[in-house]
Amino acid sequence: MPEQNKQPNVIFIMSDDHAAHAMSCYGSRINETPNLDRIADEGMRFDNCFCTNSICAPSRATILTGLYNHKNGVKTLGDQFDSRQPTVQKILRDNDYQTALVGKWHLGHGENHDPADFDYWNIFPGQGVYHDPVMIEMGEEKTVQGYATDLVTDLSIDWMEKRDKDRPFMLMCHHKAPHRPWDPDEKHAHLYEDVDIPEPLTFHDDYSGKASAAKEAKMRIDRDLVTRDVKAEPPEGLTPKQLKSWYYQRYIKDYLRCIASIDDNVGRLLEYLDSEGIAEDTMVVYTSDQGFFLGDHGWYDKRFMYEESLRMPFIIRYPRAIKAGTTTRDFATNVDFAETFLDYAGIDIPEFMQGRSLRPVLEERTPEDWQTSMYYRYWEHLSVEHQVGAHYGLRTHQYKLIYYYGEALGCADAIDDPRTPEWELFNLENDPYEMNNVYHDPTYAETVERLKEELYSFKQRVGDDE
Repeated sequence: MPEQNKQPNVIFIMSDDHAAHAMSCYGSRINETPNLDRIADEGMRFDNCFCTNSICAPSRATILTGLYNHKNGVKTLGDQFDSRQPTVQKILRDNDYQTALVGKWHLGHGENHDPADFDYWNIFPGQGVYHDPVMIEMGEEKTVQGYATDLVTDLSIDWMEKRDKDRPFMLMCHHKAPHRPWDPDEKHAHLYEDVDIPEPLTFHDDYSGKASAAKEAKMRIDRDLVTRDVKAEPPEGLTPKQLKSWYYQRYIKDYLRCIASIDDNVGRLLEYLDSEGIAEDTMVVYTSDQGFFLGDHGWYDKRFMYEESLRMPFIIRYPRAIKAGTTTRDFATNVDFAETFLDYAGIDIPEFMQGRSLRPVLEERTPEDWQTSMYYRYWEHLSVEHQVGAHYGLRTHQYKLIYYYGEALGCADAIDDPRTPEWELFNLENDPYEMNNVYHDPTYAETVERLKEELYSFKQRVGDDE
């Protein structure tokens, strides 16, 4: 095969709940991530990559299938993934790729729900735990000694060591971190101990500029974190404002400590590629299954279509095709990932997939008809723990339109407790932190009408008829 057409190896590294604004390559105010930055510096950083449903299992199902959640069957955490459906790893494997998945699966367990079409898989059951986790290796369950982030990397490198070096491979390296309850390893346990992490600009949002869904949600730093999250009881005598800051510091430091371990382990993978002499031949992707609120709007968790939750980090390095140090504001979503890997592997993209290969964007030749809007839907209406209302919406470069339709629609992990429907509109150019809902402002009436038309057209186009 000519060198320029050589099929790349693919290492897809995905963390859980790692917000882009906790990465220094995205200009983080609170964190340094030198090894992740190296991927961005040696490849491309996407500044507008979004998830289509900001919760773990649905995002993972979309990444594997190139389908929206109403098509792949995983709308909520309560839906198990049907592993018999076509997936990117199956298509790659059918085309002589070696495939492996190590770490977090979170798409169900048992017949027709375990990982399929991987030559090797070794996963955490459910969420998994940080220390001495149980892992399921090709169906066999056992406890493994060590820290989850290190173990995922150890097992990934071990599999690459044993691979057939004459054939391309796809490795999905899925970290549990930095998912709640944010348990750091011993190496990083005292990082930031004597430092005050800056609070977000929207830390004291009172939700007066938002729909009632924001007021109702149970993910507030000062009210909804528990002792297990912060590993201590708060000191006595603090004012409400001081108490909120205390909770934030306890939460955010452990969150960042978990990310420090991820960054170290990404460095180990990059060093392995260098030592093997295959860095030029390997596409390395780092992303997270969605964004996360880092005290933004006074919250932790995700689920909402607001920017901090919607936005995914997405950095990618492939020296043979992607120019180092490039960035793009062109839109991408997790529906596009599978198509991108197949395109670079020289494999036809199946017609059933709903995304589009990012290759032209990565090679700085974005087509004139490239997507300028994206469709989002969160189905878990008022789920027990966080009580975020179900909603769908449209994001363009300038605007975001969100509709809280207030119904469970029979979905798993949704509560049958209807709410009055509400709309939100944010002008992202004037209001990047989404503090002021302008839906009812008469000056935006024509904009609302136009965006609604585009929203329902998009909804119909992707086949979401509920």
